[in-house]
Amino acid sequence: MSDIHPTAIIDPTAQIADNVKIGPYCVVGPHVTLGEGCILHSHVVLEGPSSFGKGNEFFPFSVIGLKSQDLKYKCEPTYLEVGDYNVFRENCNINRSTTPETKTVIGSHNLFLINSHCGHECIVGDHCILSGYAGVAGHCEIGDYAIISGFAALHQFVRVGEHSIIGGCARVTQDVPPFTIAEGLPAVVRGINSIGLQRRGFEEEDVRALRQCYKKLYLNKGVNFEQARLELLADEKYGSNPNLKRMLEFINSSVRGCIR
Repeated sequence: MSDIHPTAIIDPTAQIADNVKIGPYCVVGPHVTLGEGCILHSHVVLEGPSSFGKGNEFFPFSVIGLKSQDLKYKCEPTYLEVGDYNVFRENCNINRSTTPETKTVIGSHNLFLINSHCGHECIVGDHCILSGYAGVAGHCEIGDYAIISGFAALHQFVRVGEHSIIGGCARVTQDVPPFTIAEGLPAVVRGINSIGLQRRGFEEEDVRALRQCYKKLYLNKGVNFEQARLELLADEKYGSNPNLKRMLEFINSSVRGCIR
């Protein structure tokens, strides 16, 4: 049986699984689905249509699943889909999509710290961290294990590659390649996220290869970024390493272009 505080307001269309705890003054709106073991501490607002997997934890004044802030939104039923074991700290805000054909999607095991924001149609992978006051505009994509530090701001349609880290107060207007460190106003690539990769079990050989790739792309005097990219694509050893291949695939598929 779920534990629901008498002051909580639960819409009749909401679906509440077993072992869910809903604290004082929470509001669970229409067409919200809460998986097993979710915890709403107090003063949490969830709206739908939205679905939340098991074991998610919501701290006071987090507001998840409200309508898109896009001015093109026409009050259609739009969607938010959230995986398992995410933590949404105080004042965190995540919006549903703008159109019924799309979704805002949050994976599993993510941590959204105080006042962090994800806009409409964002796609967030697994094991990501959005630190305090990090702002992610609509249509952004964040890869697995990425870290967005405090007060960083992502422009619409920006992609952040997996295992990357964005420094505090960074202004990110183009894509951030995977495995890298980005920082600054505007953000630039500072190097490979070596410490983060080592903590996640990457072999030293792979980290060394990524450093060489970074040097070729960003520190190769007399050769611009595009020339370096083409040279790497033509080099067989870069195609044989899955991490290097992933980095080049990410860069090749960029629409906004990657930060320099």
